Amino acid sequence: MIASIIMLSATISMDAYLPPQMAWEGKSLQLMQENGPLTTDFELSGGLASPDYSQTMAFVERLVAANPTQFKAVDIGKSNAGRTIKMLVASEQGKFSQGDITNSAKPTLLIQSGIHAGEIDGKDAGFMLLRDIATGKRLDILSRVNILFVPILNVDGHERRSEFNRINQRGPIEMGFRTNANNLNLNRDYTKLDTPEVRAILAVIKDYKPDLYVDVHVTDGADYQYDVTYGYNPQFASESPAIAKVLDEHFKPHIDDTLMKKGHIAGPLVFVMNKRDFKQGLAGWVATPRFSNGWGDLASVPTILVENHSLKPYKQRVLGTYVFLDGAVSALAKDHTLLKEAVSQEFASKPTELVVQRRYAKQPDHIQFKGITYKNFDSAISGQMEAKYLGKPEFYDKLPIYWQKDVAKTVTVPNAFYIPPAYPHIVEKLKLHGVLVEKVTSNDEIVGLQQAVITKHSFASSPFEGRFRVSAEVAFDEVPASSFTDWYYVSTNQDKSELVTHLLHPEAPDSFFQWGEFNTIFQRTEYVENYALEPYARSMLKNNPAMALEFDKKIREDSEFAVNAKARLDWLYKKTPFYDQAYLKYPVLFEFGE
Repeated sequence: MIASIIMLSATISMDAYLPPQMAWEGKSLQLMQENGPLTTDFELSGGLASPDYSQTMAFVERLVAANPTQFKAVDIGKSNAGRTIKMLVASEQGKFSQGDITNSAKPTLLIQSGIHAGEIDGKDAGFMLLRDIATGKRLDILSRVNILFVPILNVDGHERRSEFNRINQRGPIEMGFRTNANNLNLNRDYTKLDTPEVRAILAVIKDYKPDLYVDVHVTDGADYQYDVTYGYNPQFASESPAIAKVLDEHFKPHIDDTLMKKGHIAGPLVFVMNKRDFKQGLAGWVATPRFSNGWGDLASVPTILVENHSLKPYKQRVLGTYVFLDGAVSALAKDHTLLKEAVSQEFASKPTELVVQRRYAKQPDHIQFKGITYKNFDSAISGQMEAKYLGKPEFYDKLPIYWQKDVAKTVTVPNAFYIPPAYPHIVEKLKLHGVLVEKVTSNDEIVGLQQAVITKHSFASSPFEGRFRVSAEVAFDEVPASSFTDWYYVSTNQDKSELVTHLLHPEAPDSFFQWGEFNTIFQRTEYVENYALEPYARSMLKNNPAMALEFDKKIREDSEFAVNAKARLDWLYKKTPFYDQAYLKYPVLFEFGE
């Protein structure tokens, strides 16, 4: 089967159209085997192909059968199309339960592959690593760490296999699709939790409490020398700077050195400001919580996003991922205590203000960077200047990099949020995030709560990830003292304090509000008849001279209002007690400190 695919692919290879490759002969080639126990489908294809879902699940079962005392396959969820999402638990002495893993003296590494199913390097690399454990080549690994391995998260996208996916990526021959069967991008779903796949992985994180979470991707964008790039939110922009510091000072040097010794070049996780003119500089991205690494930063779950270089051959990328994972294992085994201490420090940190939105800095920093030579040319096809990469190394001693350093929006962190009982689905999503939610049981009146009132808002003109997103500006009004029995109480004095605010504050771009969970507040469902309003308004103005003066002034000063009967009556209707009191009012209430 694989051989026939390889022959077919020869007629449609993109290599003639992609930039030329740099020659590569890394020591990691020695990791591959051509035959023997548990040789992977990737290896049998000579490093060109990746197995389909059924072949992948069969290999999972082979691993477990070969070494049941060290491996167990666990079902962590089902896709909407009904495919099972499998996770391999790898641990010494048959200790596979959630309790065994969370109470283990050894740290736990969670490896996730195929969240974008065309970017499947992590699956084949993970299988090689686990094979080497199963066959006794790497007895050292499980003596130091436990491993949780999800070979395919986007199982439905994985089966939308084609040789015509990802035009700018060198292999595998057939690869899956970016989104799931509902055309949703799983790595945009870490806050709204629309997909069973991301709900499954958050349940794993909540239940098994991994010490390090690695999410393996393949990048888009420009050409450069690095074959393995990876990163996490930098310390200056991180909500978990203590974790970022440990990753910077202890994990990164070790992983980089491990990759270098095996013939791979590790690079920073950056993008390009202008894909047609590389020299204009790099974009230093800071992930928001819709992404795995942005979510991990807010939740204080140490998370590394790996982005292998799409223009490097599939074999090189998979082997680089194996070496990266090997380096992550040894770094975690060595410095997991430092990482745990950083997590505890972040859990104890309770900021009173929170940055929820950033912009790229106007002035760049500069870094050294291993690029690839390119030339610009005027394209008769596109009608603009384009870039052509030439396959030769070019070193930039001071390449501009524009980090998202500028703060665009901050919010005040309340002491707590109160959620009405009519929103149980919000409560369930919070619990999946690992947020502590309590129910109000006292009948006592609560004073001092405030409500966000929408003063200005706009809806997106087209859907994004299946949602019509909304952004808004708010003002706060005092809520009358009342009993809130059966409401839900969410304190920000808990481990995931920053995540709570990002999810529940309406001005946070990845909040439930901005993802459209509360769009019903933008619709009025009770209206007024003029024959009732006109005499009532006349009486209201007669009995309220101040309101009458305000109404007269608006008529005098606003010529459009003066001649618009509907606007005049709407203005008066809003002043009556009959007006919809929930319209444009965010139903989640805020408790601010003194």
